[in-house]
Amino acid sequence: MFALPPPMRLALDAAAEAARAGEVPVGAAIVRDGEVLAVAANAPRRLCDPSAHAEMLAIREAAVRVGADRLEGCDLWVTLEPCAMCAGAIAHSRLRRLYYGAPDPKGGAVEHGPRLFGQPTIHHRPDIYAGIGEREAADLLRRFFIDRR
Repeated sequence: MFALPPPMRLALDAAAEAARAGEVPVGAAIVRDGEVLAVAANAPRRLCDPSAHAEMLAIREAAVRVGADRLEGCDLWVTLEPCAMCAGAIAHSRLRRLYYGAPDPKGGAVEHGPRLFGQPTIHHRPDIYAGIGEREAADLLRRFFIDRR
């Protein structure tokens, strides 16, 4: 087995933190030129904010850190295929690359559902790399939902 890239390890650790807090275990990290700009965990329940997905929180934090609304040259690492809201934010923030772990056939919007980055009206398409840390990300999600049933 190979070691995960450090940004995905950060995202997976944030996902585990989310699970411990009772949130759906999704984590995200944004990196530019090897520098970690943001790490976030899902927090809609904690923040009473339906938009507080890990990707959204990481994008907001990174944008503040770089002092711009565009995150050109930045890469997003997230444990689960982004939903339509998060995929839209990825496009608007002009992230260079998207790396994600587990696919989300039910709520994903990258390789499932609306396949947002394949739409002719989308203004920006990041390079996309799927399946990185997929097993661990999927196991976190599976355990989380089994424990709640």
